[in-house]
Amino acid sequence: MFCFVKKILKGKSRGATVLELVVAIGIFSMVVVSLSAILLSSFRIRDVIWEQLSTQNEGRRIVQDFINELRSANYSSIGAYPLESASTTQIVFYSNIDTDSWRERVRYFLIGTTLSKGITKPSGTPLRYATTTDEVITDIVHDIANGTSTPVFYYYGQDYAGTTTPMTYPVDVSDVRVVGIKLTLEENPRLSPAPFTIETKASIRNLKSN
Repeated sequence: MFCFVKKILKGKSRGATVLELVVAIGIFSMVVVSLSAILLSSFRIRDVIWEQLSTQNEGRRIVQDFINELRSANYSSIGAYPLESASTTQIVFYSNIDTDSWRERVRYFLIGTTLSKGITKPSGTPLRYATTTDEVITDIVHDIANGTSTPVFYYYGQDYAGTTTPMTYPVDVSDVRVVGIKLTLEENPRLSPAPFTIETKASIRNLKSN
């Protein structure tokens, strides 16, 4: 294309017309615009892929943290049952998730498309969990696309055998022995190639009866 334009310009002294020059410049401009569009589209796709990968890695890490904490769930530092509440979008349990000797109240909950985590340390005399004032909440996973039909958390009883149907809601926490978590992640529904789903289950070791 550059050679073509150069040839036209050189040929001007041999009778090249203004029309020929305009046509050449027009063709050159079209090629430049087309190449720019292709490059911009490539950059946009690359950014979407990297963002999707980042979201997936974030989801995997959080799910692994959740499983590790849940497995070691136990009676609270003041004697409350290991599992406080269990619903489709929230679970509350007690587990020692740091290096001290106390068991924290751990709350995972979904609001909109964000999974958050609340941690309450016991304090005071007598010891108590001041959830209203002491809970520290952190947003841990964004871009969750479970919707209303796919629970984030689901539960099984003592009879869980791999293919057992989850318990129906509302759940009696005293019957729960295994908890499943399922996160469907999608960075940008309009551009992402496909949603990414992470799903796993864990048993509460201190509630096992066999």
